[in-house]
Amino acid sequence: MGETSSAIGTANQIIKRVLDVTMASILLLLCLPVIAVVALLIKCQDGGPVLYRRRVVGTGGEFDAFKLRSMFVGADRTLDENLPLRAAFRQNFKLKDDPRITRFGRVIRRLSLDELPQLFNILTGQMSLIGPRMITSEELEKFGEARWIFRKMKPGLTGYWQVYGRQDVSYARRVEMELYYAENWSLRLDLKILMKTPLAVLRGAGAY
Repeated sequence: MGETSSAIGTANQIIKRVLDVTMASILLLLCLPVIAVVALLIKCQDGGPVLYRRRVVGTGGEFDAFKLRSMFVGADRTLDENLPLRAAFRQNFKLKDDPRITRFGRVIRRLSLDELPQLFNILTGQMSLIGPRMITSEELEKFGEARWIFRKMKPGLTGYWQVYGRQDVSYARRVEMELYYAENWSLRLDLKILMKTPLAVLRGAGAY
């Protein structure tokens, strides 16, 4: 599985960007009240910061993807201090019963409300509405030769893996799914993913 290129040509990249800006702008206007209410509840919960910045890989290098905070303040120290937990985390870079997540955090994660601030990342051109799931530089080793995906395609707010797999599949299968999307991209596929996203969110399949 050597390096190849995605199916997105220059003209399609322009179309995809126009759709990203248009849809993200509309969604942001519609979701601002939801973001404000969730942010207020997070602040009332423990007085900690509302936003969490996750350092992820992008086509132009690493950047901070915004999320509404769903974990306890200082949660990252939990992995540093608990080696067995960190080892389990590194298997799939997720924990099914993650002790770092607050009770309210589980609710907003199940509904993917914590992801809404990434609409700002889309408007700035760092992300796309639909694309491979964002990963950290530490996760790149899991993709092996398929890591080219993240040099060619912007990470998406939603995507093929989120709709058809999410956390219910192994990381190896996730890599296969992201590779399939990158090699078979089309506007039709993006629209299909976009239409399936609301149902996947409501079902909460594999969300934790």
